[in-house]
Amino acid sequence: MDNCSQSFALLVVDMQLGFDAPTWGPRNNPDAEAKVAALIAAWREAGAPVIHVHHDSPDPSGHFRRGAPGHAVKAEARPESGERIYRKAVNSAFIGTSLETDLRRAGIGRLAIVGLTTNHCISTTARMAGNLGFETFVVADATATFDRADLDGMIRPAAEVHEGALSDLQDEFARIVDTKWLIAGLSNQAEKAVTCREADDAPASD
Repeated sequence: MDNCSQSFALLVVDMQLGFDAPTWGPRNNPDAEAKVAALIAAWREAGAPVIHVHHDSPDPSGHFRRGAPGHAVKAEARPESGERIYRKAVNSAFIGTSLETDLRRAGIGRLAIVGLTTNHCISTTARMAGNLGFETFVVADATATFDRADLDGMIRPAAEVHEGALSDLQDEFARIVDTKWLIAGLSNQAEKAVTCREADDAPASD
């Protein structure tokens, strides 16, 4: 995180009440929402871009369909005025949206991805971000998932599903980090940005 020329955006994916439905089953990392809130606060304090992605389910009975209670955003991740919101109908935030074009236009080359769920929309979005050439970070303690059945019907615990999804991303599509490390890195990035601006503003020497 040492390039003066590229902005670093926080991409907050699918932080919606539909994931609170008991039908999803057991979930890991109950602190994920608090970690997401801490990262959003840090990004806002640094004046760095916070970008929200919300799921609009095309399924008329889906938890995330427009107008359903589950479509609403969790309190920890409500957008503020001026923050961009993208609406998707599939797992990737880049499909059916102008996200890629807008990021490039804004000079954003780094993405920190947080939200729900690790093995679905977080993983799919991170894979595409990495393939598209963005420097991608997935924040392990700011995402979570649910128990899931293997092909043989055996249930894998959510923590195992979470770790497996992150390990598949690591060093192939994204760097896996935690909230504490990322906030420290963002602070360093902000200090370097000030140094860059001061260097740009300094009078040329003879």
